[in-house]
Amino acid sequence: MKLSQFQRNVLRYIGIRCASFAVRILLKTLRIEIKNGDAIKKSVAEKKNFISAFWHGSMIIGWYIHRNENVAALVSQSKDGHVLAATLEKWNFHVVRGSSSTGGHDALYLMIDLIRENHSLTITPDGPRGPIYEMKAGAVVTAKKTNVPLFLVGIGIKRKAVLKSWDKFEIPAPFTKVTVIYSDPIWIEDSLSREETNKKIEECEALLNKLQKEALELC
Repeated sequence: MKLSQFQRNVLRYIGIRCASFAVRILLKTLRIEIKNGDAIKKSVAEKKNFISAFWHGSMIIGWYIHRNENVAALVSQSKDGHVLAATLEKWNFHVVRGSSSTGGHDALYLMIDLIRENHSLTITPDGPRGPIYEMKAGAVVTAKKTNVPLFLVGIGIKRKAVLKSWDKFEIPAPFTKVTVIYSDPIWIEDSLSREETNKKIEECEALLNKLQKEALELC
């Protein structure tokens, strides 16, 4: 039987909601240990904006730990993005549909505007298409332009499934241990030259990879 467009849309909607529900149930079973989280916890408590950045493959945990915190997230317009957007909305994120893969400057201006509209921001700096573990400019430049601290987040999952995707997307096993390590707050001076900013991006990439390695070793 051939389905009408309306029927396909209804089934897609049901699938999105079921997937979103399953993700939320799974994450509630995890044992999450957070290290060096006092500074970002203070920012949340004092309602001061920040940027957190974690690798694309770890984003399910990276977003989960910032639910209900007045945080904005830029989510792609893809079909996969529909599932993610539905989940993030349940976690009280301010979800903006777009993509940094087209019109990089537009995405940067959007991120800056979200901070100036009094949202914190979560970023996957190697997304949406990689290369994996290579930091793009968005997190650092947004922190530079808005004068808010950048926190890099290493995320280690003890037992997980790893998808055969470019980002090696990680799905935690139920009840497994997760270790999250935050960097100290990183302040990016607006006076930095282009060359100095590029150097800072390289330093942040190296630090995020170091935190990721440490989190994996501790989980």
